[in-house]
Amino acid sequence: MIANMELYKIFYQVAKAGSISKAAKELYISQPAVSQSIKQLEERLGGHVFVRSPKGVTLTREGEVLFKHFEQAYTLMRTAENKFWEMLNLMSGEIRIGASDTISKYYLLPKLEQFHSAYPELRIQVTNRTTPETLMLLRKGDVDLAVVNLPISTDTQYNICEALEVQDCFVAGVNDWHICDTPLSLEQLAHYPLLLLEKGSNTRHFIDNYMATHGIVLQPEIELGSIDLLVQFAMIGLGIAYVVKDFIGDELQNGQLREVPLLQPIPSRTIGIVTLRNVPLATSAKKFIDLLIEA
Repeated sequence: MIANMELYKIFYQVAKAGSISKAAKELYISQPAVSQSIKQLEERLGGHVFVRSPKGVTLTREGEVLFKHFEQAYTLMRTAENKFWEMLNLMSGEIRIGASDTISKYYLLPKLEQFHSAYPELRIQVTNRTTPETLMLLRKGDVDLAVVNLPISTDTQYNICEALEVQDCFVAGVNDWHICDTPLSLEQLAHYPLLLLEKGSNTRHFIDNYMATHGIVLQPEIELGSIDLLVQFAMIGLGIAYVVKDFIGDELQNGQLREVPLLQPIPSRTIGIVTLRNVPLATSAKKFIDLLIEA
């Protein structure tokens, strides 16, 4: 049976010092306490670890073997403690983030640049998936946090923190600017060729649900996998694209796209940070979440 770790630490210091009195000074305990600890260790092990003499102590043959192996274990423990400290102080470790392509490019990228600049030793891993797929990765433990489009199901296993309010809109390219002259009803909008994200994304689910509350089922002309593609397809006149207005400021400002005005405005929604309720977060993940919330 393994003896008390404190006994081994005292044994280690005595062996290194070659003297019970020197070890007592280094350990800040009394000589009798050191002697008693060595006696307890020898009793538990069933043999002597030191040979005592007026000049101090030397290891027995058995004690030499014990010291050699304990020194290796002690070094590993010290290394483990140092690594733990480094992770607590963001000098090493990693952060695993799950997010969609759109959120990664337009929301996370500048934050990741700032975080990496502050903590260059941390490894950053980003996995791009739809919101449902990202939440599955979170539940499986493959990511530490998920940055997703809200709302999601209010599952009791999640901690959800709202981070950024965004506004969706429909946009048209130069060839379809005439559509933007007069506000459209949702019914009128539904008759135009629409460009939507593929089903499975939370963004698509949001607009489908909103339209359904008005008795409208959208039948898109084209379904694509990213906001970037929707923007490109709209700019060459292939349809009216449903996009996040906050993420296409440049295209709207330089006149490549125009927002289609609606009689019934689309409600805003939120990008949120999701973590597992009963799973402790690494220090790196906590720090990154703080950065997102502050921003």
